Amino acid sequence: MERVSKRIGLLHLAPKVGQLQKNRSVIEVGTRLAASYGADWVLSGELVVPGYRFEQLIGTSWITTEPDGWLARYALLAKELGVAVFVNHPEKDGSSYFNTLFAIDATGTMRGRHRKICVTPVAEDWSTPGTDASPVTIDGVSVGMLICADASRPGIAMRLRELGAQVILSSAAWHPGEWGPAGEWEARSDEAQLPIIVCNRTGDDVGASFVDAPSVLVVGGRRIEEMTSKDPTLFMVELTLSPTETSLALVDQRPL
Repeated sequence: MERVSKRIGLLHLAPKVGQLQKNRSVIEVGTRLAASYGADWVLSGELVVPGYRFEQLIGTSWITTEPDGWLARYALLAKELGVAVFVNHPEKDGSSYFNTLFAIDATGTMRGRHRKICVTPVAEDWSTPGTDASPVTIDGVSVGMLICADASRPGIAMRLRELGAQVILSSAAWHPGEWGPAGEWEARSDEAQLPIIVCNRTGDDVGASFVDAPSVLVVGGRRIEEMTSKDPTLFMVELTLSPTETSLALVDQRPL
């Protein structure tokens, strides 16, 4: 493997529950800002389009088979800006709904998707669990994808490693507290010996505050960077992969 360096923009957002158009606009603005600061890839958090507990406010009738509507337009934006994007968006497949992380390359082509496997009871009862995890290839890099609580289950990250993943990206909406993250990302990184980049969120949702929720960088099972903000923020991260070096570093941050 030749040395690869990628600059990744993490959109640490504060989605408003049920406000689809507003949240989508913020994602687009954040993606443009990340591209202007040299991002090769852009990653945002879990359920950044509808907000986390959206079902009780707007139901599920708006969810369609993807890519369609806004997601197709977002793919065109990725092509316009020349960046790859990883965006979490609910999707419909038959009569089932899935919490899905989509991977779109810099040509606007859908390269793959990951449907959340470890669905949280009650809060995510609208969602059917996914059944498999496979890497996607973006810019010649094999990328594994997780969504939030997928990191709580041993084996998924190892499966991605076995299938050739070189790095894992995770969308998250995981607030601190009694049920907050407690070493899961570090354990998965150690298990698979892969770097993990987690884009979390901030702001308030129905019955929960994400203000102190961290986006994190993990290498070799060790959390090397923890990033929080009470306001929406772009965190710029540098990923380096080579036969002799795996590194992650926070290189810049900007308000959104």
